[in-house]
Amino acid sequence: MQLNELTALSPIDGRYRNKTAALAPYLSEWGLMKYRVEIEVEYFIALMGESALRVPQLEQQTLSDLRSIYTQFSEADADRIKAFEHVTNHDVKAVEYFIKERMTELGCGAIQEFVHFGLTSQDVNNTAIPLSLKRATEEVFVPYLDEIRATLMSQAREWRDIPMLARTHGQPASPVTLGKEWAVFVDRLDAQLKKLKALNYPAKFGGATGQFNAHLVAYPNTDWVDFANRFVGQGLGLTRSQITTQIEHYDGLAEWCDTVRRIQVILMDLCKDSWTYISHEYFKQKIKAGEVGSSAMPHKVNPIDFENAEGNWGVSNAVLQHFAEKLPISRLQRDLTDSTVLRNLSVPLGHSLVALQSLQKGLGKLLLNPGAIQADLNANWAVVAEGIQTILRREGYPKPYEALKALTRQNTAITQESIQAFIQTLDVSNEIKQELYRLTPSNYIGLSAQLVDGLKDH
Repeated sequence: MQLNELTALSPIDGRYRNKTAALAPYLSEWGLMKYRVEIEVEYFIALMGESALRVPQLEQQTLSDLRSIYTQFSEADADRIKAFEHVTNHDVKAVEYFIKERMTELGCGAIQEFVHFGLTSQDVNNTAIPLSLKRATEEVFVPYLDEIRATLMSQAREWRDIPMLARTHGQPASPVTLGKEWAVFVDRLDAQLKKLKALNYPAKFGGATGQFNAHLVAYPNTDWVDFANRFVGQGLGLTRSQITTQIEHYDGLAEWCDTVRRIQVILMDLCKDSWTYISHEYFKQKIKAGEVGSSAMPHKVNPIDFENAEGNWGVSNAVLQHFAEKLPISRLQRDLTDSTVLRNLSVPLGHSLVALQSLQKGLGKLLLNPGAIQADLNANWAVVAEGIQTILRREGYPKPYEALKALTRQNTAITQESIQAFIQTLDVSNEIKQELYRLTPSNYIGLSAQLVDGLKDH
């Protein structure tokens, strides 16, 4: 069988390939090779920039040609690296040989031994992987999250003044507005997006077991810690972990996983709430001609986009949890378990991209059904009992909570008429009675609208 979208084992490379392709330049095998080449080339150029090392200098055009090895990295280049790997049985050494071959072609093969100088494979992997993850997060993942946030913000404002029955424990509770409930998710998302965007991306860069043995023995008068900090920080835009074993300790990557998981838990919560509102008919869904909701029941219009998103985030979060728990643990100075785990870095982000696009599609299908929302409010006059007893407390009325409890905590329907009849029996002034009569499930919404107004645009 030829590998294609029908024969791929993983749905993120098969059925959902059109939704996940944007991650391929960063987190595919090709992407990992490209980022390894970038690290090796930039490290070589950085060494050349250290005058104390007396590395022979190259013309600016040659430096530009060197950088084009990764800026114009092709599938043919990746195949060439694979050819080297078939011989070496070592993926990073294959990258080194590939670069040396290209340097020879460019006429600078005489200084090719400064490629991978003093490094171990993990100096390359533990900079290439966080760099690719950083760019994938900033250039692909965050824009999708920002788009979801913008949609929620727009809907929160659109539905700012739509009163709606709240439910706690599944039972009727003090009314809200639909816009305020959407604002809850905007506010939660904002807090976690701020953390995600502020994360550092730690990288290990310090030789075979972390203390620059080979670098120091070759150039004992060079401040290698300062060099590495500048190369990783200023050159790559990462944060160098100062004291490590052979590998990055991955505490920073675990933090990234946990932050992404929290964001996805919030969005799964949104999916479940949207699903429930649809089941209560607060929303209808836009119907597309030709689509089928059930192979047996022709009438069905299912909330499949929210269900798809919820399912994909479940898979994503399970993998992220494994990353966060496994990666910071490595036997002694290093074992190889991190390597095979990190090759799956595309998996949680791939499933998340599918989920984000499904959620965006689902939100775009929502059609407000004001009649159903209002009918639910009208059928639940008991929810104004809280407001009535609170006003009575203010007025010093004896045991108002108990009086309202006796009225409302029973198995008979509480209606507008029964509420008003109760108010009529109260020993309070006519002015207070008029204040109580004005309370309805539709206007007992507190500061819902003002809370929506408090949201800020990005």
